[in-house]
Amino acid sequence: MQTQLLREPRVAPSILSADFAQLSDQVGEVMDAGARVIHCDVMDGHFVPPITLGPLIVGSVADQVHGAGGMLDVHLMIERPERQIEEFAKAGADMITVHWEATPHVHYALQAVRETGCMAGLALTPATPAETIADVAGDVDNVLCMTVNPGWGGQPFIEHSIDKLGRLKALLPAGVPLEVDGGIDASTARRCHGAGATLFVAGSAVFGSADPGKAYLEIANAIGG
Repeated sequence: MQTQLLREPRVAPSILSADFAQLSDQVGEVMDAGARVIHCDVMDGHFVPPITLGPLIVGSVADQVHGAGGMLDVHLMIERPERQIEEFAKAGADMITVHWEATPHVHYALQAVRETGCMAGLALTPATPAETIADVAGDVDNVLCMTVNPGWGGQPFIEHSIDKLGRLKALLPAGVPLEVDGGIDASTARRCHGAGATLFVAGSAVFGSADPGKAYLEIANAIGG
């Protein structure tokens, strides 16, 4: 079912920007508005400066998300992600994305994700060339293009990401989703969609709003989702 959810453009609200005292309520708001992919940004204080959430938080929303017919998109911004894959799979992740830059064993990490039954995603930071994915394009279920540098808040959308999305799309097998993360709002989502992106991570643009459900719909309408 998770693969079917990604066959059309989707906005993936990131709970990193949610109010954790109201996490269940806010997840419910965006899912009531139509969200079916919930994004979980995991940071370790090493690969990127902040420390954020872990398997316990993923597990705390898993039943709610799955019960509403949704999926959990877990983005591991951590060193040596292959060491943590099993724990996030057990917590309820449906797709686990690892960073090219975070492990010397990218192919192994992708295979380890698939062995848990999860979809395997591969993320690239802004400085990593699109062509990097060529040798593993057949081993990914999703590619995530960072459109800001991971780990630092308040950055503007990196404009040359639009061209990079086009290059990534050309390298991917037909039907493989192309995800964007960083500085995504209705305007940037529309432009990224035009360049080939199909999955749009939105954090502060959704949960930083007084009405997360309405903010979600604004971005979803911009991409025809």
